Amino acid sequence: MNIRKAVLCLTVLGLLLSIAAWAHPFYVSITSIDYTVEKKQIEVSCRIFQDDLEKAIKNQLKVGVDVIKPKDREATNRAIATYIKQNFRITANGKPKDLTFVGYEIDNDVAWCYFKAPQEENIKELKVINQLLYQDFKTQANILHVTVNKKRKSTKLDNPKRSAEFAF
Repeated sequence: MNIRKAVLCLTVLGLLLSIAAWAHPFYVSITSIDYTVEKKQIEVSCRIFQDDLEKAIKNQLKVGVDVIKPKDREATNRAIATYIKQNFRITANGKPKDLTFVGYEIDNDVAWCYFKAPQEENIKELKVINQLLYQDFKTQANILHVTVNKKRKSTKLDNPKRSAEFAF
Protein backbone atom coordinates (compact mmCIF):
# COMPACT_ATOMS: atom_id res chain seq x y z
CA MET A 1 0.00 0.00 0.00
CA ASN A 2 2.90 2.40 0.74
CA ILE A 3 4.32 1.84 -2.74
CA ARG A 4 0.97 2.79 -4.32
CA LYS A 5 0.84 5.99 -2.27
CA ALA A 6 4.43 6.84 -3.20
CA VAL A 7 3.73 6.22 -6.91
CA LEU A 8 0.56 8.32 -6.71
CA CYS A 9 2.40 11.17 -4.95
CA LEU A 10 5.22 11.09 -7.51
CA THR A 11 2.70 11.04 -10.36
CA VAL A 12 0.81 14.03 -8.97
CA LEU A 13 4.07 15.87 -8.30
CA GLY A 14 5.28 15.18 -11.85
CA LEU A 15 1.99 16.43 -13.26
CA LEU A 16 2.18 19.64 -11.22
CA LEU A 17 5.79 20.27 -12.26
CA SER A 18 4.96 19.76 -15.94
CA ILE A 19 2.04 22.19 -15.69
CA ALA A 20 4.29 24.74 -13.96
CA ALA A 21 6.90 24.37 -16.69
CA TRP A 22 4.32 25.33 -19.34
CA ALA A 23 3.02 28.32 -17.39
CA HIS A 24 4.55 31.70 -18.09
CA PRO A 25 3.84 35.23 -16.91
CA PHE A 26 0.98 37.18 -18.43
CA TYR A 27 1.54 40.93 -18.82
CA VAL A 28 -1.47 43.08 -19.63
CA SER A 29 -2.88 46.51 -18.85
CA ILE A 30 -6.37 47.77 -19.58
CA THR A 31 -7.07 51.40 -20.34
CA SER A 32 -10.52 52.93 -20.68
CA ILE A 33 -10.99 56.28 -22.37
CA ASP A 34 -14.44 57.82 -21.99
CA TYR A 35 -15.88 60.99 -23.51
CA THR A 36 -19.35 62.46 -23.37
CA VAL A 37 -20.18 65.79 -24.95
CA GLU A 38 -22.16 66.84 -21.84
CA LYS A 39 -19.10 66.64 -19.56
CA LYS A 40 -16.75 68.18 -22.15
CA GLN A 41 -14.00 66.06 -20.65
CA ILE A 42 -11.97 63.01 -21.59
CA GLU A 43 -11.61 60.60 -18.67
CA VAL A 44 -8.89 57.95 -18.66
CA SER A 45 -8.45 55.03 -16.28
CA CYS A 46 -5.47 52.70 -16.53
CA ARG A 47 -5.55 49.31 -14.82
CA ILE A 48 -1.99 48.11 -14.21
CA PHE A 49 -0.69 45.38 -11.94
CA GLN A 50 0.93 47.14 -9.00
CA ASP A 51 4.21 45.22 -9.06
CA ASP A 52 4.62 45.77 -12.82
CA LEU A 53 3.98 49.51 -12.38
CA GLU A 54 6.51 49.74 -9.54
CA LYS A 55 9.14 47.91 -11.63
CA ALA A 56 8.55 50.15 -14.65
CA ILE A 57 8.79 53.34 -12.57
CA LYS A 58 11.99 52.13 -10.93
CA ASN A 59 13.60 51.19 -14.25
CA GLN A 60 12.48 54.21 -16.30
CA LEU A 61 12.46 57.01 -13.71
CA LYS A 62 15.11 55.55 -11.36
CA VAL A 63 12.71 56.07 -8.43
CA GLY A 64 11.61 53.35 -6.04
CA VAL A 65 7.94 53.54 -5.04
CA ASP A 66 5.53 51.43 -3.05
CA VAL A 67 2.07 52.14 -4.47
CA ILE A 68 0.24 50.07 -1.84
CA LYS A 69 1.85 51.65 1.23
CA PRO A 70 3.62 54.78 -0.03
CA LYS A 71 6.03 56.47 2.38
CA ASP A 72 5.46 59.76 0.56
CA ARG A 73 2.07 59.80 -1.22
CA GLU A 74 2.84 63.04 -3.10
CA ALA A 75 6.13 61.66 -4.49
CA THR A 76 4.36 58.42 -5.48
CA ASN A 77 1.63 60.41 -7.25
CA ARG A 78 4.26 62.41 -9.16
CA ALA A 79 6.12 59.22 -10.17
CA ILE A 80 2.96 57.50 -11.41
CA ALA A 81 1.80 60.61 -13.29
CA THR A 82 5.20 61.13 -14.88
CA TYR A 83 5.62 57.51 -15.91
CA ILE A 84 2.17 57.22 -17.47
CA LYS A 85 2.34 60.59 -19.24
CA GLN A 86 5.71 59.60 -20.76
CA ASN A 87 4.27 56.35 -22.11
CA PHE A 88 0.63 57.16 -22.87
CA ARG A 89 -0.64 60.00 -25.07
CA ILE A 90 -3.93 60.98 -26.67
CA THR A 91 -4.68 63.15 -29.68
CA ALA A 92 -8.33 64.15 -30.20
CA ASN A 93 -9.37 65.58 -33.57
CA GLY A 94 -5.69 66.14 -34.40
CA LYS A 95 -4.92 68.06 -31.17
CA PRO A 96 -2.66 66.56 -28.47
CA LYS A 97 -4.32 66.39 -25.07
CA ASP A 98 -2.52 67.35 -21.87
CA LEU A 99 -3.63 64.74 -19.36
CA THR A 100 -4.08 65.83 -15.75
CA PHE A 101 -3.43 63.20 -13.10
CA VAL A 102 -6.47 62.81 -10.83
CA GLY A 103 -5.09 60.10 -8.55
CA TYR A 104 -4.90 56.36 -8.11
CA GLU A 105 -6.35 53.62 -5.96
CA ILE A 106 -5.42 50.04 -5.25
CA ASP A 107 -7.85 47.16 -5.77
CA ASN A 108 -6.20 43.93 -4.60
CA ASP A 109 -2.94 43.86 -6.61
CA VAL A 110 -4.06 46.31 -9.30
CA ALA A 111 -3.42 50.05 -9.47
CA TRP A 112 -6.24 52.08 -11.03
CA CYS A 113 -4.69 55.35 -12.28
CA TYR A 114 -7.00 58.19 -13.31
CA PHE A 115 -6.47 61.13 -15.67
CA LYS A 116 -8.66 63.75 -17.33
CA ALA A 117 -8.40 66.35 -20.08
CA PRO A 118 -10.84 69.03 -21.23
CA GLN A 119 -12.44 68.45 -24.63
CA GLU A 120 -14.91 71.10 -25.81
CA GLU A 121 -15.82 69.72 -29.22
CA ASN A 122 -17.24 66.30 -29.98
CA ILE A 123 -14.58 63.70 -30.80
CA LYS A 124 -14.56 62.50 -34.38
CA GLU A 125 -11.14 60.85 -34.29
CA LEU A 126 -8.93 59.74 -31.45
CA LYS A 127 -5.33 58.57 -31.69
CA VAL A 128 -3.77 56.76 -28.74
CA ILE A 129 -0.11 55.96 -28.15
CA ASN A 130 0.21 53.38 -25.40
CA GLN A 131 3.59 51.87 -24.62
CA LEU A 132 2.95 51.28 -20.92
CA LEU A 133 5.29 48.59 -19.54
CA TYR A 134 6.81 47.87 -22.98
CA GLN A 135 10.37 48.60 -21.84
CA ASP A 136 10.16 46.06 -19.04
CA PHE A 137 7.98 43.28 -20.44
CA LYS A 138 8.56 42.08 -23.99
CA THR A 139 5.26 40.14 -24.02
CA GLN A 140 3.23 43.11 -22.72
CA ALA A 141 -0.24 43.63 -24.20
CA ASN A 142 -2.24 46.82 -23.68
CA ILE A 143 -5.99 46.65 -24.17
CA LEU A 144 -7.83 49.86 -25.04
CA HIS A 145 -11.55 50.51 -24.60
CA VAL A 146 -12.65 53.84 -26.06
CA THR A 147 -16.18 55.13 -25.53
CA VAL A 148 -17.33 58.30 -27.26
CA ASN A 149 -20.94 59.34 -26.69
CA LYS A 150 -21.89 55.78 -25.68
CA LYS A 151 -20.25 54.18 -28.76
CA ARG A 152 -17.55 51.76 -27.64
CA LYS A 153 -14.59 50.50 -29.66
CA SER A 154 -11.76 48.31 -28.43
CA THR A 155 -8.40 47.05 -29.59
CA LYS A 156 -5.33 45.28 -28.25
CA LEU A 157 -1.78 46.50 -28.73
CA ASP A 158 0.90 43.82 -28.46
CA ASN A 159 4.45 44.99 -27.84
CA PRO A 160 5.95 46.60 -29.95
CA LYS A 161 2.75 48.02 -31.53
CA ARG A 162 2.19 51.34 -29.78
CA SER A 163 -0.61 53.24 -31.49
CA ALA A 164 -4.25 52.89 -32.41
CA GLU A 165 -6.70 55.18 -34.15
CA PHE A 166 -10.45 55.35 -33.63
CA ALA A 167 -13.04 57.13 -35.78
CA PHE A 168 -16.48 58.08 -34.49
